[in-house]
Amino acid sequence: MFDFLSDYDDPSLLGAFWVTVQLTVFSGIGSLVWGTLLAAMRVSPVPLMRGFGTAYVNIVRNIPLTVIIVFTSLGLADIFGVTMGAPDDFELQGFRLAVLGLVAYTAAFVCEALRSGINTVPVGQAEAARAIGLSFSQVLRLVVLPQAYRSVIGPLANVLIALTKNTTVAATIGVAEAALLMKEMIENEAQTVLIGAVFAFGFVVLTLPTGLFLGWLSKRLAVKR
Repeated sequence: MFDFLSDYDDPSLLGAFWVTVQLTVFSGIGSLVWGTLLAAMRVSPVPLMRGFGTAYVNIVRNIPLTVIIVFTSLGLADIFGVTMGAPDDFELQGFRLAVLGLVAYTAAFVCEALRSGINTVPVGQAEAARAIGLSFSQVLRLVVLPQAYRSVIGPLANVLIALTKNTTVAATIGVAEAALLMKEMIENEAQTVLIGAVFAFGFVVLTLPTGLFLGWLSKRLAVKR
């Protein structure tokens, strides 16, 4: 029934999913950092920063991820010569460009999730912190963001799960992750349904435990109001 797997050794199959995991981890970390900065800009008292954050989120969220990923490859790499520190290693270059595109896209959703968490923090706490002499950045870092993170673990978990599935778009620029291997297997074999089921199961294995753990963590760390 699964004879088609004999043409693809385990390291090949597991290696493709390992690339998917790496894409998710690196993109997730980058998205959290950039998304936090965007959220800080969106609540900033400086109009220019607030305008940039708002424009970035509204524009990027309405551009298909495929367009962004293709632009990082054809636009940045081919037109502007951006090599991401790997001018001679096209596989590594493609991986890093895919991470860059995923970060640029996912950070917009992280920003909105965090901004909703920031809005749950009582205004009086920020005013009290300013009253004792803390600057805006200190209020945000010491008072607001710690509570905001705790209140949006659930939404951030959904963003992470969506990011894991969105890594399949990296196949469009030749990154050797799970979706690219699945496409190759479907082209070479006549068992499309079984191949699709195997890879669907692989993504369930990646995303389901993550969702369950972060859901439990969200309840564990929920801010009591």
